[in-house]
Amino acid sequence: MGDEKSAHSAAADADTYFPSPEFVARARIRSKEDYERLYRESLESPDTFWRREAQDIVWRDQGHELSQWDEPHAKWFIGSRLNVTETCVDRHLGTEREHKTAILFEAEDGEVRRYSYRQLYEEVEKLTATLRGLGLRTGERVAIYMGMVPEAVFAMLACARIGAPHTVVFGGFAAEPLRDRINDCEAAFVLTQDGAFRRGAVIPLKATVDEALADAPSVRKVLVLGRAGPERCPIHTEAGRDIDWYEALANHSHGSSGAAEVVSGDHSLFILYTSGSTGKPKGVHHTCAGYFVGAHISTKYVFDLQDDDIYWCTADIGWVTGHSYVVYGPLSNGATCLIYEGAPNQPDFGRFWSIIERHKVTILYTAPTAIRAFIRAGDQFVDRHDLSSLRLLGSVGEPINPEAWRWYHAKIGGGRCPIVDTWWQTETGSILMTTLPGAHAMRPGSTGMPFFGVEPAIVTATGEAVPDGEGGLLVIKRPWPSMLTTIWGDDERFKQQYFSEIPHAYFTGDGARRDPDGYFAVTGRVDDVVNVAGHRIGSAEIESCLVGHPAVAEAAAVARPDDITGQALVVFLTLKPKNTPTPELATDLAAHVGHEIGKFARPARVVLVEGLPKTRSGKIMRRLLKSIASGQDISGDLSTLEDRAVVERCHEAFNR
Repeated sequence: MGDEKSAHSAAADADTYFPSPEFVARARIRSKEDYERLYRESLESPDTFWRREAQDIVWRDQGHELSQWDEPHAKWFIGSRLNVTETCVDRHLGTEREHKTAILFEAEDGEVRRYSYRQLYEEVEKLTATLRGLGLRTGERVAIYMGMVPEAVFAMLACARIGAPHTVVFGGFAAEPLRDRINDCEAAFVLTQDGAFRRGAVIPLKATVDEALADAPSVRKVLVLGRAGPERCPIHTEAGRDIDWYEALANHSHGSSGAAEVVSGDHSLFILYTSGSTGKPKGVHHTCAGYFVGAHISTKYVFDLQDDDIYWCTADIGWVTGHSYVVYGPLSNGATCLIYEGAPNQPDFGRFWSIIERHKVTILYTAPTAIRAFIRAGDQFVDRHDLSSLRLLGSVGEPINPEAWRWYHAKIGGGRCPIVDTWWQTETGSILMTTLPGAHAMRPGSTGMPFFGVEPAIVTATGEAVPDGEGGLLVIKRPWPSMLTTIWGDDERFKQQYFSEIPHAYFTGDGARRDPDGYFAVTGRVDDVVNVAGHRIGSAEIESCLVGHPAVAEAAAVARPDDITGQALVVFLTLKPKNTPTPELATDLAAHVGHEIGKFARPARVVLVEGLPKTRSGKIMRRLLKSIASGQDISGDLSTLEDRAVVERCHEAFNR
């Protein structure tokens, strides 16, 4: 076994990247030994570890017991009392951070606004008092349906300050999914804006709210931010229900009415809906203490936050990444957080790089889908900008294929920036696996090591451990602070979804493998596995292989039924510029998979398309491609689809 491990380590060294000595010298955790010491402590002495690490948080009472585990329900910081906004905002007042920029906002049209921590406090306090004055009470739910503007952050924090759980609904959703979410949590208030800017156009958010509220009896008040203006986005106002944001702020007294409501640690902080296999969205429920501790501590260590960082997480606050790593984690650590309102290709694919150059961004956290889109657009958009301010890069949302990782590292990071490839979920609340940037070497295609307090395992469908190097099901064997507590209004679904598959473990729904050095590689959803004549092939593995080809920009691998092999592999591909889609190229790409992975993995069909169907957050909607490949009608929720015309073009390309 020792020789085998040494051989693996030697092979891995050929594709292993180490943080620079300069980075390590400033890092919060500076060696693998330091990581291992803290990790062992987090498992063996969790009370000592978590209470010490949570000292930065403003507690009214940290509680008398660290955790309780009544499978499948966990509680953390039992008996604790706090309000998370006192850590995000109040604690920075009277310190050197009071006048530090908390939020640096760039609008799609180039407008720039800055809010110091003092100004952030004032904005949150005013909105808190206003919402209270309008009748919002602790425990009532609030739906937030807004674009990426600072007021959306104020809204989240004001709700948390009152103790009114928020459900942020991504501004790309249509009326029906918005209504479903409002009704499921029985929201009393909706906070929205007249319209949001996207690629130079105005998306009429208030009109969508009006349509949703035609059948949403729980909503009493709608607060409307005037963002686009009446000339570009006229709105309907319903008397007694709809209230102008700025008029409301002006008409309500503030002072003590903006104070933080101290709540118990297990009080609801937010409900965030994710798509479910049944078609009914799941309301993932997170509470104050445990979630907040996880977001706060993971932000500090994973991004190695320093006081002089300009931190940019490109996620929308409608997704959990925006909750944990745009709002609660960074602000609780006193970071300067950049927020960008618009599309990454407005006016062209140089927008991200111009933002980084203009604002001297030091940390960039974005998605593999965006990275692959930048690769496809061409290096010329990167080359005209100075990205030397960057010191750390991050990846989130799905596994990042090695080819994209290397481009990101070399082209965006200049070969000097560590990359934290992070694995986590809406349900986990915070990052559960990554490489800590000052402590770990990085390997393209490998997420890395477990974060503190997290005990992952790779098992068979019956719960038996899988040997290193072999694929299996990824589970978490013990509770961690930021885990979901239930599915809102459906605890039975919570139990069935996450704790019925594998005995006494949280089932992530992902497949993974671990190498002999302890690095985990997440291969994607287990339902994204193709079984061809008994060979189980992960879609991510096929896609990674194809994206490694110099002609390919993006790939999506799906299965269709086959009378002989059970399933056949169909791959939809987009090409990089200057590559012509021809039958000969499709044949060559199929052969490339057969050569790189094995003849058993050669796709039955390679379909060259102009674009892949994606959600507005950039994730490829493989289920639509699977329907096309299987000859089935397109069905299910399409509200998150960015461009419906892409689906028709994929359908036409497949049937040529």
